[in-house]
Amino acid sequence: MTAELTQEREAAGCPKHMRFGPCGGVRPDGQCEMRPGPCAFPETVLWEGALAVTPRVAAPLILTDFSCLPFDAVDLAATAGALADSCDAVLVGEHQNRPDFPPTLMASLLLDAGVQPWITLSCRDRNRVVLEQELRGLTLTGVQTVLCVTGDGRAYDVRPDVTQTFDLDGPRLVALAADLGVTAAVPETPSAPPVSGRPLRLVQKQLAGAGVAVLNHVSAPSVVADFMAAARAAGLVIPVLAAVAVITDELSAAVLQGLPGLAVDPAVVDGILGAPDPVEAGIEAAVAEARALLAVEGVDGVNVSGLASAAGTRAGAEIKAEVGRRIRQERQTL
Repeated sequence: MTAELTQEREAAGCPKHMRFGPCGGVRPDGQCEMRPGPCAFPETVLWEGALAVTPRVAAPLILTDFSCLPFDAVDLAATAGALADSCDAVLVGEHQNRPDFPPTLMASLLLDAGVQPWITLSCRDRNRVVLEQELRGLTLTGVQTVLCVTGDGRAYDVRPDVTQTFDLDGPRLVALAADLGVTAAVPETPSAPPVSGRPLRLVQKQLAGAGVAVLNHVSAPSVVADFMAAARAAGLVIPVLAAVAVITDELSAAVLQGLPGLAVDPAVVDGILGAPDPVEAGIEAAVAEARALLAVEGVDGVNVSGLASAAGTRAGAEIKAEVGRRIRQERQTL
């Protein structure tokens, strides 16, 4: 596809101004997550920029989602302390309705607290200049990896007085990061339409400069196995982390079931919620999922992911920390 055609498609209807779509938020019926109507990208758009030399990155065995009270340095440090001995790095998300410290400051606080952060940079709230500033600042701070995402769009009732930027999309942000010498991690959603095009889309991100990938939640490890086989056949060589769902109550289940593109096994969810001890059942289910995912050829590590608990960020961190410890203990006994 020519640059002129991708620009025409961008102008023709993608509310995120993407050129190298589709994003991971396409709904199961192919509809756009931001406006009525189908996604503007019925097929994967091939990367047209400079081809990056794929960096060799050592993938962590355990990458754990990090969440704390917004703008609370004390809670940040305590939550980091709860996770520090259970994972190799923490993945710091970016929420459309819950702003927090700017990325460079967040990274500095987490490094001081003893954890290695993977900071998420989204194109939703930052123009290209600010994205470059953050990438340069994170590098100087000591951050080794940045998750480069287009970003989910806000619903009409979420901060309606704030504009959405989308100067870049995920692949173009990857290229910018790679050009600055930053290790770019990328997400991919195996179960989002067009499902058959998702392996190729991840390869296109690799061509843009991605050094490692983090897959979103799927309904079964077999879905990851099929995805990985197709991606490797298409030329994927970078390390891949697969998502492990940590669910212990109805809220933590609803969070993962309600996001576009994500899928969890409803039978597993029902088993957890119906167990005499849902917390223990949720931990055991997460460890079992990790075991199955790590057995998939091409999967190098897992992302221990999800809210984990309705009881608050600290309780969720403690549950995810226990999941991480048990995964590590299993791997050490192999």
